[in-house]
Amino acid sequence: MKIPRGLRRWAVTATATLVAAFGLVAGQTTAAHAAVACDVVYTPNTWTSSPGQGGFTAGITLKNLGDPLSNWTLTFDFPTTTQRYTPDGWGASWSQSGTTMTGRNMPWNGSLATGASISVGFNGTWSGTNPNPTSFAVNGTTCGGPGGVTPSVITSASSVAVAEGGTATFTARLSSAPSSNVTVSTTRTSGDTDLTVSSGASLTFTPSNWNTPQTVTLAAAQDADTVSGTAVFTVGGTGVTSASVNASEVDDDATQEQSLIVTPTSVTVPEGGTATFTVRLAARPTANVTVTTTAGSGDTSLTVSAGASLTFTPDNWNTPQTVTLAAAQDSDTTAGTRTFTVASTGLTSRTVSATEADDDGGTNPTHVENPYAGATGYVNPDWSAKAAAEPGGAAVANISTAVWMDRTAAIAGSATAMSLREHLDEAVRQDAANGASPLTIQVVIYNLPNRDCSALASNGELRISENGFNRYKTEYIDPIADILDDSQYANLRIVTIIEPDSLPNLITNTDQFADCREADGPGGYRDGVRYALDKLHAITNVYTYVDAAHHAWLGWDSNFQPAVDLFYQTVAGTAAGVDSVDGFIVNTANYSGLREPHYTINTQVNGTSVRQSTWVDWNWYIDEATFATALRNALIAKGFRQGLGMLVDTSRNGWGGTARPSAPSTSTNVNTFVNESRIDRRIHAGNWCNQSGAGLGERPQAAPAAGFDAYVWIKPPGESDGASREIQNDEGKRFDRMCDPTYTGNELNGNNLTGALADAPISGQWFSAQFRELVRNAYPPLS
Repeated sequence: MKIPRGLRRWAVTATATLVAAFGLVAGQTTAAHAAVACDVVYTPNTWTSSPGQGGFTAGITLKNLGDPLSNWTLTFDFPTTTQRYTPDGWGASWSQSGTTMTGRNMPWNGSLATGASISVGFNGTWSGTNPNPTSFAVNGTTCGGPGGVTPSVITSASSVAVAEGGTATFTARLSSAPSSNVTVSTTRTSGDTDLTVSSGASLTFTPSNWNTPQTVTLAAAQDADTVSGTAVFTVGGTGVTSASVNASEVDDDATQEQSLIVTPTSVTVPEGGTATFTVRLAARPTANVTVTTTAGSGDTSLTVSAGASLTFTPDNWNTPQTVTLAAAQDSDTTAGTRTFTVASTGLTSRTVSATEADDDGGTNPTHVENPYAGATGYVNPDWSAKAAAEPGGAAVANISTAVWMDRTAAIAGSATAMSLREHLDEAVRQDAANGASPLTIQVVIYNLPNRDCSALASNGELRISENGFNRYKTEYIDPIADILDDSQYANLRIVTIIEPDSLPNLITNTDQFADCREADGPGGYRDGVRYALDKLHAITNVYTYVDAAHHAWLGWDSNFQPAVDLFYQTVAGTAAGVDSVDGFIVNTANYSGLREPHYTINTQVNGTSVRQSTWVDWNWYIDEATFATALRNALIAKGFRQGLGMLVDTSRNGWGGTARPSAPSTSTNVNTFVNESRIDRRIHAGNWCNQSGAGLGERPQAAPAAGFDAYVWIKPPGESDGASREIQNDEGKRFDRMCDPTYTGNELNGNNLTGALADAPISGQWFSAQFRELVRNAYPPLS
């Protein structure tokens, strides 16, 4: 069994971008006689802490368009007297006098060649409003010259995919306030004429609404060719700097062969009741198509009661039509099964497996509100044996951990790893031996195409560009669903953890990673998660929990609500809608502490909020319990059911041992206070690989708090997150520098050391040194 893992990053989403185009007044020089010309991009991220006031982080990119500089001083004025530098900044020595901000170069970044750029920034507070500065100067020369600032058009995407016969949208706004109303037009400047602007071709931005995104809709005409055309659209107008959007037609004549789409392919029919599945066509037919459903071998009490013959036309081919199955009321105690064939002339037939839910005393699995309540947990013999062989491991060797299906081959198993069916057979044996209690077994579904699109240690085997979505369905999800649906496993409570790291990557990482941008489109993460939910939710005794990252990924206001919206949009698009999930899981295979006992997000140190500390970094959450609670509340408010349950992976977030603080710090410096008070002892919250000093966390338990279904151990302690050096393998696992203890980091972890343990094997392989460290630092301590 191999268990890849990647926690990733968060992104600060700019709420406005102010661009000062370069300008040069003839004869202006610095004292060193260098001709100064400059370009400044000011990108603030603003939030409200209470009505009428809040904070912001300002990122500034300074580009030298003039002669080389040996030193530089950047100055600008805040538009209001209530905008204040905290002080806390980077890349420059910052000071504020009145409304004037001054940033002087550091000793290491004073030299700025022609065309070179430097990124600097600072944190601040505001009250009333937080307008952007409108003028910047370098060494006394105004950037933008006498012409002032020209707003740029900012689009939500630089490329969009438009389904043939359908539409796709993007939004446009301005980077700064114009001096008067401006009209922004979207026109096709080159490419396929089938791609057009269907609405939003002309947008008006005013000095008041310049920062409010407005929608442009593109359309792709339905045609008979087999070409996926492309076109370039220019979004611009007088008085603004234009932007370009590349549109690609997703042709439905070349990529889709005609076939029958049946959902789901297995149903449970209550005795004396009915159940349904739907049928549609995969592509538009040239003439009417008749689809029939007939009963095959099996229990004759299961029959087709409606929809035995369906007609699809060139107009309704994509509209699912319903077939209803019925189970006759009888006196036997057998939960019978029967196969039904869905067929049409010239097309490959599909089969639907129907199982009667007998009400006379036979096997009749029910779907309970909390699958962990009153149940014992499955102990994986593979993991248990490795844990028991380690010093101190016997204390946890009988704890329930998850089974990871991290590649197609994991389903069938190997000489050294049990197959999925072998795990389920063993679970049935354990269930028979545990008395009257039900048994819960946890299975991680983890093989989306373009998996872990922002990391390397746990890259997967499937690629979207190489028919990955279809392979994911037919080679991975379908076989898993068929096994889980076997009647001999009907009394097990099978919990599935759906695709760690998938949907959260679409919130934060599409800008920086091409694999994530591809995963944001057709056949990507949304489609894959929906397909998995449709197949697994249809099985009565299977429970589905979708991965929702953790507080140090989605806890910023710029990420939190967009994530809620994405989760809702994705799940609502399944056949059962929001009912297709039992809940969400946070902290999967991560290290974020369950609760920080020595401070809260509202703690202030000498009048400064802990949110302003480098560690918290303006996040709204400091631990997983508060994040999970807030996320659950937001998801329910969005439209999920009231019974939604949360899981927290506590397998490696205990942070005990001698380094665990026993009381709050007494320091009056906010950074020192937080660093001395926090139980999470990582160097940076963005560090995710084989963390030094980590410990086992809370042992698995059901219903530990209101709204929480369980604390669980999804990541089996002792299985590596990734290799600390390049190791050749046939599992698609690549070397990620975040697993290298000598790596000095990147922007995702604040350019800090990784905190990773040395000599680690590839992800999923046993890492004895890590297991021993987790046991040694367990909290609560092992008895």
